[in-house]
Amino acid sequence: MTGVPSRSMRMKAGKPDSQEASTLPGGLWVWTKSYVNGAASTLLATLVTFPIYKTIFRQQLHSVMVREALRQLHKEGLTKFYRGVLPPLLAKTVQGTVLFGTHDTVLHWLSPQPNLNGPHSLYHCSLAGMVSGFIEALVLTPCERVQNVLQDSRKDVRLPTIRSILQEFNSYGVGKRLKLGYYRGLFPIIFRNGLGSALYFGFKDPIRDAVSEKGLPSGVSSFVSGSVNGVGVSLLLYPLSVLITNMQAQVGGEMRSTGHSFRALWESRQGRVSLLYRGGSLVIFRSCITWGLTTAIYESLKERSGGSS
Repeated sequence: MTGVPSRSMRMKAGKPDSQEASTLPGGLWVWTKSYVNGAASTLLATLVTFPIYKTIFRQQLHSVMVREALRQLHKEGLTKFYRGVLPPLLAKTVQGTVLFGTHDTVLHWLSPQPNLNGPHSLYHCSLAGMVSGFIEALVLTPCERVQNVLQDSRKDVRLPTIRSILQEFNSYGVGKRLKLGYYRGLFPIIFRNGLGSALYFGFKDPIRDAVSEKGLPSGVSSFVSGSVNGVGVSLLLYPLSVLITNMQAQVGGEMRSTGHSFRALWESRQGRVSLLYRGGSLVIFRSCITWGLTTAIYESLKERSGGSS
């Protein structure tokens, strides 16, 4: 039986542990770097863009113009302006960890390319992105649920804190605790996250490479790639985000199907696409910054740590 070479033998062969781990497909070191880099990039981007996100949330929930959403936030004062920041901060950090880490892990499993630094096909990148989006939805839906309830000003009196929201959900029976509590709106979230991640990872590198050919620095190319990708995906899936916001802001009552919820939303928007896309202008601005920063930071960290996907 042939044994596994010892560490000293690998060192003599000119392949220290760290180098070997970074060149083996699916190596633990590659996976670890992807998770850490994903967490750091989304954490920093979230801190910068939270004020924009909260304004968009008010537009999605109340179907108001930007000026009215800002007036609401101004009236509530600075003490409540960052109310609800902890759930998205934690959620986005976990999101980056799961999204980028699992994408690279699945990609290394799927791709026939033995060299991790080599190019990967659009099909494999998109498929790995879809899988990571599904996993992200299962992990983060409870965080998104709490966040949406917490940021609804109509719940200030009854459910003013994260603890009060968790107590409300935990008071349900086991089945309703998941269906009406933590995982309300799960199906549209899975669809949105899976499709969105597939599109993002599928076109991230091609767009970056196309921009790089114009002679722009790598950081700028990554930012442009993330921005273009983020805008396209966000606009395409924006109606789903509005639906999810309205479904998850509800507490108690009967669980409506996704189709029934969308019909109710469509009627509340008077059957007008323009009202359904209210808040879309800020989504473009937020997506440009968020995904541009996230992509640029992630690619920079990946380059510094010597990883590639």
